[in-house]
Amino acid sequence: MENQSYVTEFILLGLSQTPAVEKIVFVLFLLLYLATLMGNFIIILTITNTPSLLSSPMYFFLSFLSFFDACFSSVVTPKVIVGSLSLKNTISFEGCMTQLFAAHFFGGSEMIVLTFMAFDRYIAICKPLHYVSIMNKNLCTILVGVAWVGGFFHSLIQVLFIVQLPFCGPNVIDHFICDLYPLLKLACTDTHNLGLMVITNSGLICTISFFLLLVSYGVILHSLKKYNAQARHKALSTCGSHITVVVLFFVPCIFEYARPPSTFSFDKTVEIFYTILIPMLNPFIYTFRNKEVKNAMRKLWRRPVISTVK
Repeated sequence: MENQSYVTEFILLGLSQTPAVEKIVFVLFLLLYLATLMGNFIIILTITNTPSLLSSPMYFFLSFLSFFDACFSSVVTPKVIVGSLSLKNTISFEGCMTQLFAAHFFGGSEMIVLTFMAFDRYIAICKPLHYVSIMNKNLCTILVGVAWVGGFFHSLIQVLFIVQLPFCGPNVIDHFICDLYPLLKLACTDTHNLGLMVITNSGLICTISFFLLLVSYGVILHSLKKYNAQARHKALSTCGSHITVVVLFFVPCIFEYARPPSTFSFDKTVEIFYTILIPMLNPFIYTFRNKEVKNAMRKLWRRPVISTVK
């Protein structure tokens, strides 16, 4: 069927239509966004300027995770901030497709990186004698490349289907971003099969990945029995941070996409959680109990002071 789309822009209803609430949204989300950029930038700067951390696969992946977090938040949050000040929050059809592609590209890439970080911890704890030979620099570079490519194709598949849909009627999206299910709801055609595609491409992948991650951490926790108390504490500290991030990221993703294609009133709350709050929390989760990163940060920020004194 030929695509007859007469919609050139969409109206985003955002989080509220009350001016007083919108002012609160502007201040709150601006602070959250600045905290996200600052936290993730500090992580990236610390790792890239500390050779001992950059040479470690775990922190190498963490630097890319922070990059994806900053980009993921930048796709969503600035539009929410600007929209909270606008009387009529609109986004062009092309802008909507771009936002949809970018959000799923960075989100998909982050999901793959989280999976590789779990693989890294599995090798480090379950096969420590082979860790250096397996998790070498070339493999880590390849895995990061796989995350980029995987995120790209994950997003491209969905956008190629959405962009061909005919949008000839209502153009009001009861959301603060352009997302799959709200757009399917506006299409002037039967979108049942596309809804199943979304469940397969996003929901099923999230669910399977999350299940495999839980299994891998079950194996890791079982393997920790052979280590002494100090080694177990260090491993649990590192794995605990990653498990927390995995749960906070994957559970909302599964809830959002591994269900029948329909929209609910609380979808906004769920998406705020994993598109805006989680990218801000991740740097704090990974550094709160991590002495290596905290010590590297102290050395990094003291360096200019020492240079000035000399």
